[in-house]
Parts: sequence; C-alpha cells; structure tokens
Amino acid sequence: MADKPLAEDFTDAKIDVSPAKDWAVGPPAILHSMVPAFTEMGPARTLKLASTINHTGGYDCPSCAWADPTKRSPFEFCENGIKAVTWEATPTTVPSAFWEEHSLSSLDDKSEYWLGMQGRLVEPVYKRAGSDHYEPIGWDDAFEVIARHLNALESPDRAAFYTSGKIMNEPAFLYQLFVRAFGTNNLPDCSNMCHESTGVAMVETIGVGKSTVHYDDFGEADLIIVMGQNPGTNHPRMLTALEECKRNGGSVVAVNALPEAGLIRYKNPQHVRGILGRGTEIADQFLHIRLGGDLHLLQAVAKRVLAAEAAKPGTVLDHDFIDRYTAGFEAFAEHLETLDEAEVLAATGLSSADIDELAERYIRAERVIITWAMGLTQHKKAVPTIREVMNLLFLRGNIGRPGAGASPIRGHSNVQGDRTMGIWEQMPDSFLDALGTEFSFEPPRPHGLDSVDAVRATAAGDVDVWFGLGGNLVAAISDSNHVEAAMRGTKLTVQVSTKLNRSHVVTGEEALILPTLGRTEIDRQASGPQFGTVEDSVCSVHASAGQVEPVAEGLLSDVSIICRTARAVLGDRGPTIDWEGFERDYDLIRESIARVVPGCEDYNAKVRRPEGFILPHPPRDSRTFVTPSGKAVITVNERETIERPAGRLLLQTVRSHDQFNTTMYSLNDRYRGIKKGRFVVFVNPDDLTELGLADGQTVDVFSEWPGEPDRVLRGYRIVAFPTARGCAAAYFPEANALIPLESVAEGSNTPVSKSVVIRLEPSSTPAATGRPVTV
Repeated sequence: MADKPLAEDFTDAKIDVSPAKDWAVGPPAILHSMVPAFTEMGPARTLKLASTINHTGGYDCPSCAWADPTKRSPFEFCENGIKAVTWEATPTTVPSAFWEEHSLSSLDDKSEYWLGMQGRLVEPVYKRAGSDHYEPIGWDDAFEVIARHLNALESPDRAAFYTSGKIMNEPAFLYQLFVRAFGTNNLPDCSNMCHESTGVAMVETIGVGKSTVHYDDFGEADLIIVMGQNPGTNHPRMLTALEECKRNGGSVVAVNALPEAGLIRYKNPQHVRGILGRGTEIADQFLHIRLGGDLHLLQAVAKRVLAAEAAKPGTVLDHDFIDRYTAGFEAFAEHLETLDEAEVLAATGLSSADIDELAERYIRAERVIITWAMGLTQHKKAVPTIREVMNLLFLRGNIGRPGAGASPIRGHSNVQGDRTMGIWEQMPDSFLDALGTEFSFEPPRPHGLDSVDAVRATAAGDVDVWFGLGGNLVAAISDSNHVEAAMRGTKLTVQVSTKLNRSHVVTGEEALILPTLGRTEIDRQASGPQFGTVEDSVCSVHASAGQVEPVAEGLLSDVSIICRTARAVLGDRGPTIDWEGFERDYDLIRESIARVVPGCEDYNAKVRRPEGFILPHPPRDSRTFVTPSGKAVITVNERETIERPAGRLLLQTVRSHDQFNTTMYSLNDRYRGIKKGRFVVFVNPDDLTELGLADGQTVDVFSEWPGEPDRVLRGYRIVAFPTARGCAAAYFPEANALIPLESVAEGSNTPVSKSVVIRLEPSSTPAATGRPVTV
C-alpha cells in the first residue's frame, strides 16, 4: 500500500478567526466528515463502516460513550464518529523507514496532530537503552523485553498499568486479571482524570457511581438540565435525545461558562427539517455561569425549592420519597439557611432572576434529568458539587422513575465498561474474592495507584515500568513538563496503540510500541472471527464486531497482546490461567466474566441479543440504595468561592470541534470560528477592555499557584469570545502545562482543569512562530 507524504507540522501563522456559530450539525457536518472519509478510506471502506457504526451486528463507535437509542435509525449519523472512524481505519501506514528517518529528538517538537497524521502503526518497534531511535522488533522479542523488565522488579508495585477507554470489556477483564496475577493493583486509567469525581459523589449518595437513567428517559423528561458539557462536539448524538425531549413538550436548560452551538440550535441531519429547515432550538434557558459557581447555583435552587414548599406545604417536596428513601434532610435544610444571596450572585455571576427562573422550571417539572460532564468534574469542589446535584434530584423524588435521574456523560466509549470489568486501583473485596475463586489465586488487596498518584510515584523514583493499554497519558494529564520528566526516568515504557501520540515520544530508558487492531477491523483468532462488548453511559452492554480487513498483516488484537504478555511474564508461576484458550476464543473470556462480574450472569447469551442487555442498577430499578444505611444520603456541602485577583481571569480547558481527547482530526474548531490553529485563548470582550488588551493580540498566558512558580504558555492569540465575565478558555491538552499535578479535586484526586487563575501579558513571541513553551 502506498504511503502518503508526511503531514506538515503547523504554527499559528495562518490562523483564521470568524464569528462563532449559533447552530450545530446540519449539512456541514455531513460535508466535513464524509468528504474526508471518502478521500482517506475510499468509497467501499467508507460505505461499509458508515453503514455499520452503532448498528446491530456492527461495531461500537470508538469515540464517545453516548447510548444507542432503543429504536435505532437506519442512518445513525454522527460527524465526530465518522471522523474517529476515518482516523482509525485509514489505509495510510507508518513505513519501516520512518523509524530510521526520525529520531526521538526530531519528534520531540512535533504536535499531536502531526504525529497522528503519520498513519497506522503496523509493526512492533523497540527503543534500546542509549538509542535515540525506535527500530522494528519481532513480537516474541517484544514480549521477552517486557518479561525481562517486569520480572526483574523488586516488587510488582514498581510497575503501573494504564488503561484508556478505547479498550473493550474482554481485553479489560484480561488486563486487570494479568496485572493482579502479576501482584499489584496499580491500575490507573483515564477515568481518574475525567469522571472520578462523579463516581465518588454518586457512590457516597446512592451507592452506585453510574447513570440512573435509560436512553428513553430523555424523551420522557419534562426538564433536562445540561451542566458543564458541550454535546455538539463531545457527544453529538446526545442532541437527538435533547431534540426528542423538546418535541415531546419538555424543556432544556444549559448551564455553562461558554455558549455552545449545539445547545443553541440543532439541525438534525436525519430529518428533512435538519437539512432544509431551521432545526430545533434546544436550550430554553442559558445560564452563563462563572467558572466554579455550580455548587452555589445548585444550593440556591434547592433553597428556593424549600421556600416554595414552606409557602405551600405538601405541594413541592416529594415527602414520601424523602421520608422512605433518604437520610440527612434536616441537616441539609438547616445548612441552606446559611446561604447568602449576595455570595451566590458573586460566585455564579448570575442574577437572582436567572436562578428564580431555573427554580420555577424545576418545581413545575414532574420528571427531571440533570446531566453533566467535565465542566463539573474537574473543579476543586467537584465531588461536593455532584453531591449537590443528587441533593436537588432527591428533593422531588427524581431518582428511580421514568424520565428522571442523574446522567453523568462519560467521555470515552467503554470507559465505564472498563471499570465494571475491574480496571480500578481499589476494586471492592467482593470482586477480588470472585476473581480469586474463578482463577484459584489470592489477588492483592492493598489499593494501588491512580493516574495522579502513579505519576507522583514515578517522579519519586518508585515506578520503573509504565505499560499503557491505549490512550495518551503523557498528554492527557496535568503538569506536562513534570510528567514528561518523570516518564523519562523510568526503565521501560510500553504503549499498545493504533497511531502515534506524545506518549510514544516521551519514553523511558527503553521503550516499546505494540501496534493493535482497531475496533473497525475484523479480529480473527484460531476459533474464527471474534467480537467484543462495550458498556455505554446508561449501563447498556452490547456486542461490537469489526467490519473491514485489518490495515496490515501481523497486527494483533488487544486480547492477543495481553495474553501473550501474560504468558511471557508469568510463565509457569502464579495462577493457572488458560491464556491460550482466552486468545483462541473470546467466549471463554465471557464465561469467566459471567462468574466474576456482578450483573453479567449468562453473559454470552445476553450480549448476543440484538439490543444487548442493561446491567442492574438498584437505585434506578427499585429505589434500593447501596449505602451503609440503605438510604440515599442527602449531604451537607461547604461552599467555596474562587477568588479572582484584580487583573486575573479564571481559565478552563476545552476541546476543539475536530478533536477527541488528545486526538486531533484537523486544526479547526468550526463552531467557535477557529481555523488552522490551536494556540488561542478565548476572553470576554469586556474583560479585554478592562485588562487593556485587544482581540487578536499575542499574549503569554501565566498560571498562578500559591507557593508554586508561575507556569507560562507563550505566543497565544487572544480571541474575543462570549465567555462568562472574568473567565477564559484554552485548548486541552496544550493548556495542561499550566496546571500543577498537585492541583486536584477534593476526594477524587482528579486534576483541576477548570477555574485556573491566569494573567495575560503582551508577548514578545510573534504569533507567526510562537509555540507553547512552559517554564
């Protein structure tokens, strides 16, 4: 297969800024996804993949974790899903000559976009100690390198085994089994950096850290409150569910520091009205909230709900639900009496009228869903904020009935399934007991390292081997310089990947890249073609089977790589596990899953149903709360207003439209009006006037932390944008360099990528040549 010329890397010399859009999707979404797909993959490959993505008998989208409708459209179109498929299923491959032509030193200044555009990885490569180059290596030799390093460790805890949400259930189950058979619980994963705050808060309040709604509940809701998320870019198919709510008579409220096009107006490409008509206005109310003000807003709404009940006793609160199913109401109500309206308005940047309107909407609605993403989970007070979401839902019994509930939106497909399968550094003893019984060994019990703690341990010299099953931790986590220095101090880094990313460039003394099949590709094993399974954001589990031939011969599946690694490392020691059988026939993996994972009994049969099956969820299914008291816990949460010193702004990191996690499909952000660049900072025009700065000016972006030296990104272009007053935004992952590793959410250890105090100073670095540099 012919290899394409290498993509040129970029500067922001030709950045183009135009007005932001006030609607999302429609014909441009089809154009901007299908034309590149046909160009990159060709008609046959494109039509096969576009017609089977998220379809029964097809494969699950490798990008977001949005749920499939109960009744699926024959044309389940998603712009970013097609882009993700094009990125993964490209026939462009990295040639063997690439590794000789490009040293690691020469790759060090390449962008994520450039790295990803080189094509699919198709052969294992190895960086020897002292070398500045990867070189091709045989599979068996690669597994021997891993075994040599892991078996030489003085303790299994000196290795960390990272996981990305791209991994399906079967390899996730085997991966955690291998890691625990090896002797450690060091299983950091991408959830630690995104939705860990959700899990902590929901387990504390209802005992289950997952969504309490079904997909159909969105269409039955009277009110959906969308907090801290941008569905038009990050999970576009959610807009169809919001549209269904609107067309059934419900209403939608958007709470965000940025106006997002998809929550303004949606042109559904699966209907004529979305192609030729105006589309559907989604948000009936937009609360332009100041960063970090969500907890205050939720408490202010709850206080108004209590006041309405006091004015008309017995007509507002769901007393039966509160009395039968909850504990802590009296302390909660007493705490709300201390809430000062002036404090709320200062923290939120909203007016009392704004909050009154939201409270009235909540009180009128019989069925309410509150849904959120990383705009809530990546704050210092993320855990108490999400506990406050649950408090508000409890007041009117909006848990455990149709059209109502809590709906955290997981960012990556199967990130939730990985946790269900045991990818967690602190799985409960009940899971470990079942795992030990199934495989006749005693799993390690001490809690392992999450992502942040694993990087801390690596920096301290306590981790020698990093094994990454998918993902790009080096780029995705905070404090980029610190993380890269830590990784370069390890003895071995291993990355199982489909394409190049920053984590392949930042290596240990030795390094391996192991290429793997993508979800789109047919996985043939000794017993025949295999399928995997995934779990979406609403606990629905279904099958996913690749549809096209692998891009090259010799690629191994994630399952094969794990099984062969386990055989090389464990050998004849440790538990007797049929790794060869698991690799040969994935049904054998699912038989073990059925005996180990709660809710997965008869797994092989249930996942073969056309619609799959839904995992049990006691709070959702029967209002049974898995807490020590057996009741949902209404909590008391202390408030904290983030102070913004004079001349400073509060920054949040965001993704561009042509981006998924750290993967860049292009250098454009169509809905925000950005083309051909990423080194921008979005600032409210009134703040620019106050700061004496101008739209289009080049600035250095400094972050300020008590007791820490300033961090700086140089040569960023200001873009005037309607952010909330006093707030700014810049793109992830580049802006991660501004956030210290020690800045984490209370209780969840999630990096705080929101509400970062920054100052902007005129830059001496011209935009034409400026690149982000941290000092």
